[in-house]
Amino acid sequence: MSFLIKHTCVGMATFSLLVAGPSFASTERLETELTALFADGELSIGDVSKAMLRDRFTAEDIVYDSPEGERLKIERYIVIGNYDNPDEVRVEGIRVEDSLTELLLLSMDSAVFGEPGMAVFNDEAMQQAPLNIASLSIDNFTLDLDSELASDMLYDLGIHQAPGRLEIAEVRGKAISADALGMLEFSGVAMQGEDLGDLGSGSFIIDRVRFEDLRGMQGEQEEHLGAMLLENMAIESDVLVATLDRLRVDGDFKDGEGGVWIEALELDLNRMIALAPPSERTEMRMISNVLTDGSGKLVLDAHFAGRWDEQESHSVLGGDSRITIRDAMGLSFNYDLPVVLPKSATPMDALRDTRLLDAATLLGGDLALTLNDEGLLSRLVTLGATMEGISEAQLIEQARTQAKGFGMMFGPEAQSVMMGMVELLEGSASQLMLNITLPAESNLQTYAEDPLGLPGQLSLQVETR
Repeated sequence: MSFLIKHTCVGMATFSLLVAGPSFASTERLETELTALFADGELSIGDVSKAMLRDRFTAEDIVYDSPEGERLKIERYIVIGNYDNPDEVRVEGIRVEDSLTELLLLSMDSAVFGEPGMAVFNDEAMQQAPLNIASLSIDNFTLDLDSELASDMLYDLGIHQAPGRLEIAEVRGKAISADALGMLEFSGVAMQGEDLGDLGSGSFIIDRVRFEDLRGMQGEQEEHLGAMLLENMAIESDVLVATLDRLRVDGDFKDGEGGVWIEALELDLNRMIALAPPSERTEMRMISNVLTDGSGKLVLDAHFAGRWDEQESHSVLGGDSRITIRDAMGLSFNYDLPVVLPKSATPMDALRDTRLLDAATLLGGDLALTLNDEGLLSRLVTLGATMEGISEAQLIEQARTQAKGFGMMFGPEAQSVMMGMVELLEGSASQLMLNITLPAESNLQTYAEDPLGLPGQLSLQVETR
């Protein structure tokens, strides 16, 4: 959504509005500044007036014809409060048309800026007083994707000029500046088009997407996202057919924890196979049958959570991650690691960038990995036996022999893991649990340099159920 953040909050050219002028505020001042703003084209203003009972300056029926052939129409532009520091600026009835064909390129019912710090904006004004808006409200935003205007606005998404349409029912924001925002929320998002970037041709809808505490949008500081929430998304394109109930991101580790949660990501593999080139369909159908037991619907739930506790002499990093593919498999990974981080690095830094752990000293710690088979492995055995032209029993016996061979090469710990996998394959167990205890002092770099020596360096317990 960076295209909306940048072009809505910083200066959407269709209603970018002017420099602060002299200290006096009057209808003449508003008209003069509007005229100066649109001096490179043709401008007409129907009427400019001031309310009798309060500071309210209104310009009506604004029509601007740009040199690029676009016509901007604004029903009302209203400044409320002190002209030099208004309480609110309202822009109502916004339309951008092709001046020759009168084809609608962009429209908004209204755009309301709360406490914007200036009456209207342009580059010169924001150089003198950086953009800082207390609140933002936009209703019924519509954009024709088959226009240069849309191509410029959606450049960061890789969406090119092609037939299509973007609609957003509501945009709400708080504490917005050129490089940060306190909150920005989009509701009722719908886009359909013939070139939606990586999605190809198709459409998507989102009930709601919300960003909180977003900083570093212009690269002047490290990017930071405090939180994100996405609800009820549906995608139908010639590349992907999927729905997602909910995605939540907690990127604020100041409270000692954060993570990513994915609820009910569903891929319609049957429809995606039908859209694929004929030469790829057989292999895709085989993979789909293994993953979904023939239903063609793959449903995934996942969460990746991290936490930290800073103690006097060290820190404790913890995590809880789970991935579940319904009717196929589940995988969970948990860890608690007391560590001494490099100087100047904080636990929050390590949770955001796990590469910092490479240089950290690990003071022991525990890791637990659990694999639950919910039908996937038995289907893999059937598929493997069919492809090899042997029975399932023969395939499992081959796996058992290979597991023993691993034990001879890498030791009993590796063999116990592989033999546990054989139990899952043959169906005598449905869960494999690995519990790992690290030595009293170590570092990840040591393990990376000698991965084959890992089993001998760790205390490993394997259990199947």
